[in-house]
This record gives sequence, structure tokens and C-alpha cells, in this order.
Amino acid sequence: MQYSKSVSCFRSSAIRDLMSLANRPDIISFAGGMPGNELFPVDDVKYIINHLTPQQWVDAMQYGQTAGYQPLINAITEWLKDKGFPVNNNKVIITTGSLQALNIVGKIFIDPDDTVLTENPSFIGAISAFRSYQAKIDGIKMNADGIIIDELKEKLQTTSPKFLYITPNFHNPAGLTYSAERRQELLEIMKDTNIPIIEDDAYGELLFDTEYKQTIQPLKCNIAHEQQIIYCGSFSKIFGPGLRLGYMLMPNEIFRKAEICKQSMDACTPCISQVLAHQFMTSGKMQKYIEWIRPIYQQRRDDMLAAMKQYFPQEATYVRPHGGFYIWVKMPNGVDETELLKRVIDAGAVFVTGGTFDPEERSNGYMRISYCNTPTDQIDIGIKIIGDTMKQMMK
Repeated sequence: MQYSKSVSCFRSSAIRDLMSLANRPDIISFAGGMPGNELFPVDDVKYIINHLTPQQWVDAMQYGQTAGYQPLINAITEWLKDKGFPVNNNKVIITTGSLQALNIVGKIFIDPDDTVLTENPSFIGAISAFRSYQAKIDGIKMNADGIIIDELKEKLQTTSPKFLYITPNFHNPAGLTYSAERRQELLEIMKDTNIPIIEDDAYGELLFDTEYKQTIQPLKCNIAHEQQIIYCGSFSKIFGPGLRLGYMLMPNEIFRKAEICKQSMDACTPCISQVLAHQFMTSGKMQKYIEWIRPIYQQRRDDMLAAMKQYFPQEATYVRPHGGFYIWVKMPNGVDETELLKRVIDAGAVFVTGGTFDPEERSNGYMRISYCNTPTDQIDIGIKIIGDTMKQMMK
């Protein structure tokens, strides 16, 4: 078989490989970044389905426009406008999940051997998508406030990147939120370039600590040169990942290229998902669901932080997340995350090693633990397993 050169760039997701463990009844999983199965708005979906009009059923079952179901586009546009987004000189395109959005970005910008700047660590799906177009991924380290500005400056001086991919709010995997000062520093540096910024905000609706409400306002809402920014959002965390719905808000100039690109991928995002999402939004059910689900995830975060304080060694450090799904833990010196994972699995729990999120797949002494998919009564047990195993390895 003669495969394409891009096949050699593919990498399996360690998270997907670990998901088989999540289905084992003897394993407490902190690996997956997905909503809890018991938390989906099933009754709302049933109600919506039972009250669709004949025309809505036709729309749901037929091919749709590549850019998306127009009523849903209109609803998202109004929703974004109310949040302060510049919708007048940008357009919304609906994507088959946020990962398709990243693949569209990759396909319209990346040529083989082009450099793409990301944070380090970074979302594994983004790394895989950009690599599939034979990009060189250049990761920039972060601290508690966000991407390290001096390193970004250096990369801009020494490379010619096609774009910068960032997740300023409730970062996956690092859990952190960019500070207001770091956001401003980033924008000041980038405004003197013509390098696009891809702003991924999949978790933006899941803010727990309300004093950070102004801080998490998307970058695209805050700058005069917003045309430099492509904003990516998702319904996966606020409706259901199985519906495979994401969207991008992008400048008109880029929109047409993205639309043509999407035509080559799937012609249109499943219309039934779009019809359901439109009804979910416009009926008011989505906002009610967000207001219901947010405190549940907040409680799970608080329970996990309390368990970590009780069971983890003091040498393990982490940033308290203000929203989202994840906590990013720095191992104590001498604890290897791969060996820790093996022992933790044997003891009945699972997490994701930090090297999974390194663009070069290097071991980095971190682990990602997610609280979103684990019931409260299991969090304490699973965190104790990890903490006790970590302490044993420090002896």
C-alpha cells in the first residue's frame, strides 16, 4: 500500500485509547472531557422532537446548506451579538463538531511544513488536526496567567507562523484562564502582525466563579482589529457531544473559503442536529439548562479540589480552575506520570498523562484530571487512589 505523506503525521489520541477503561465498572475515570451521561437534557430533546412542525421535520431530514441551517445561524448570530461580538462584518458557519472547525482552519491555511503556533500544553484534537495537514507545531509554554509573552515574542521573531491557536478560557488541558493583563499583552503583540488568531472557546458558558465574568470575555469582543480573530464555539458541553455541532464566527473574507472547504468534507452538518439545537436555543431551554448544569459541575470541581487537598502530597501543585472541566497537576519531583498512570489503573482509577498534550509528545511531569464525568461519590475515592499512589512513589 502506498499511503500519503500526511498519514505519517497522524497520531492516536491517548484519551480515546483510555476511554475503553471508562466503561469498566471497576475503574473510576477522570480521563474523559465529556458531560456526565446522567446530565444530558433528554426530556428537553424529547419535548422538542414531539413538537416539531411538518416543515421542521422536512428540514431535519433533507440536505441543508453547507454554511448551516439558516434559522440556527440566525439564532447563534443574535446570541453572539447580545454577548458583544462584532457580527456585522463577520459570518457564522456551522460545523460538524468543533474538531471540524479546526480541520477547516488547517485546510485553508496550512501548507506542508508550515509552522503553527499553539500553547504548550494544547488540546490534543487541535494538534492532531493541524498535524494531518503536515504542519510543524511549535508550542509556547504557559504559566498561571496564560501563554508566556516573552516566548511568544521570540517565536514571532524566529518563525513565520500561519496562525496562533489559543484557548484563553478554562483551558484544555491546563484548566487555567488567561488574566486580563495577559490578554492585553497578547493582543498588543499580535496586532502588529497579520497572523490570524484562532480563539477556541468550547467551555466559555461554564464559568463558576462569577467575579471572573469580565475577564473571560472573548478576545474577539475586545479589540478594534477583531478581523484577525476566528472564534470557535461548540454545543458539545451545553447540549450534547453526540449531536456533533460546533460553529465559527469569522471575517467575511475567510468565510467563503471556509464554506467551500466544508463542501469537500461533508456537504452539510446533520440537519436534524441543527433543527434540534435551534429549538433548544430559541425556546429558552438552552439557557435554563446551562443555569442548571453549571452548579453541578462547580460542585464536582469543589469536591475534587477538597479531595486533592486532603489526599495529594503538598509537593503536587495546580491552578484552581474558574470554570470548565479540568485540573492540571504538576507531579512532585521524582514521580513519573506514565508509571503513576499504570499503578493508578491497577488500583482502580485513570487520568490522562500530561505528555499527551505536548505538541512533541514529550513527557512533562503533569497529569490532567477531569471532574465533569465523575459523580461526587466517586471523586473522593478516585482522588485518594491517585494521591496514595503518588505518595508511595515519592518514598
